[in-house]
Amino acid sequence: MILEKLNLSGKTAFITGSSQGIGKGIAVAFAESGATIILQYRKGKAEVESVAREIKALGAKVYIVQADFSKSRAVAGVYKKVLSVVKQVDILVINASVQVGDAWLNVSQKDFDIQVTTNFRSTFQLMQKFAPDMISNSWGRILTIGSVQQVKPHPAMIVYAATKSAVLNLVQNVAMQLADQGVTVNNLAPGVIDTPRIDEKIPETDERIHKRMETPVGRLGTPEDCAAMALLLCSDAGNFITGQNIFVDGGMSL
Repeated sequence: MILEKLNLSGKTAFITGSSQGIGKGIAVAFAESGATIILQYRKGKAEVESVAREIKALGAKVYIVQADFSKSRAVAGVYKKVLSVVKQVDILVINASVQVGDAWLNVSQKDFDIQVTTNFRSTFQLMQKFAPDMISNSWGRILTIGSVQQVKPHPAMIVYAATKSAVLNLVQNVAMQLADQGVTVNNLAPGVIDTPRIDEKIPETDERIHKRMETPVGRLGTPEDCAAMALLLCSDAGNFITGQNIFVDGGMSL
């Protein structure tokens, strides 16, 4: 019975930032569970096409849309693109984000704006666009991908960490409003996950900060670690879970 509730056959999932990393891991897991997948990418078309081929090999339907969520009209545009290829979206996973590493005193307005716009404003707008149809259908799942930095902010990622905390507040607010309408809204907060992002250069920190950011289990997480929790939260098995912040971080948040 539980395994049946994890089945996503007949559902359509739109996963932003799904050309690599956590987004790709979630897209593949949902395809394995029977969902139709819509992939979104900002750049790197070859990467997202490779993910689409992997999903097709699983026997799932897959579509690709392009959008740059740092642009003011991006959400409205991607909404039209998505509904041009599918009738509805049952599951919305908001994973796309921008992370700019710099000492907080050096953060420029440009770097501030691109992170706030991509990570927070577009999340709010995506919820505004896709939630109404879920409400009409009395079934929907919205999952945002946050970060352990909500509680352990890295000093060189002050804006990124702040946007992730803001998204959690948004999740809790919207979840309360949609709780009795068949739509759950949750936040999955990864720790240090083995994705291309961990290779991005950031300023070095002193030893006391470095120790605070260690992962107790002693290894990096994987996209599959996040995908397993995402599948639970976005299936019928997770129908009694809403407004929650769930860490997948190897104990880093402790």
